[in-house]
Amino acid sequence: MAEKVTISVDALGGDNAPQVVLDGVAEALAEDGDLSVILCGPAEVVEPFAASHDRCVARATTEEISMAEHPANAVRKKKDSSIVVGCRLVKEGEAQGFFSAGSTGACLAAGTLVMGRIKGIARPALATLLPSPVKPVVLCDVGANADCKPEYLVQFAEMASIYANKILGIAEPRVGLLNIGEEEEKGSQFAQEAHQLLKEKVPNFAGNAEGRDVLGGEFDVIVCDGFTGNVCLKTIEGTAKMLFKQIKGIMMSSFKTKIGALMLKDGLKGLAASVDPDEAGGAPLLGVKGACIVGHGSSGARAIKNGVLASARYVRSGMTEEIAAIAK
Repeated sequence: MAEKVTISVDALGGDNAPQVVLDGVAEALAEDGDLSVILCGPAEVVEPFAASHDRCVARATTEEISMAEHPANAVRKKKDSSIVVGCRLVKEGEAQGFFSAGSTGACLAAGTLVMGRIKGIARPALATLLPSPVKPVVLCDVGANADCKPEYLVQFAEMASIYANKILGIAEPRVGLLNIGEEEEKGSQFAQEAHQLLKEKVPNFAGNAEGRDVLGGEFDVIVCDGFTGNVCLKTIEGTAKMLFKQIKGIMMSSFKTKIGALMLKDGLKGLAASVDPDEAGGAPLLGVKGACIVGHGSSGARAIKNGVLASARYVRSGMTEEIAAIAK
């Protein structure tokens, strides 16, 4: 039997909330019998849903943090928002994890300010599983820290390696530093200093990873500052979306190509699934006291379901405890 886990969920998170959140939570509860959810949001949204679903409790909130608001300021001012309340439930022990597809900045701020950093962690970092058709690759940081010191990347590498081990089952993840060349002396002063520190302090460091290596399968974990990581992630996602759109257009352009598309249908579906960010459901904020998983703003019900289930897996994996152990 799986460990029983309670996850607080932001009912207002995402472009299509609250309906897709409700649908996704319902699917997650149906799939995981040991999962319980505390649904945070307006009373008229969360209370009827909780009343009709086992293992779901409503936590009514009166405020909402929009995408346009300054994240840290909003978190400090709107203490009864669904994001802040969801994180506070983790801090107070009513839940072990939090999931939202709302404002990424607000989730990162609430995760850090409300849930709190693990002692010894200089900066929590956002990690994601890259949509690679070769094998899963953990990219860290992808947006939590636009400005970094070289020593932060050492902790990013350590935390992301634990994630790759616990969630992906990789015994000794190979860590790469995202850079503009393979040689140690390549890149900015920041990149060179980070390379030296990673080489000295991270046993599984395997050298620099150029942009063309990111999805190639040579590395299991790739670390970088949050600005670079976010640009890299969005570029990959945008390129994948554009390519599939072009492929679809070509396949539907004539009777002959339509026949070919029919023959390739299963293979194309498998490829599309392998690069679909909705499969992962969300990105964890590594280094805070509990699971804090952030989903895409455009998440549909399937992505919400996967994000809630990913939050439960994170808790059950013991990630928080493992990171705390290496941070001492």
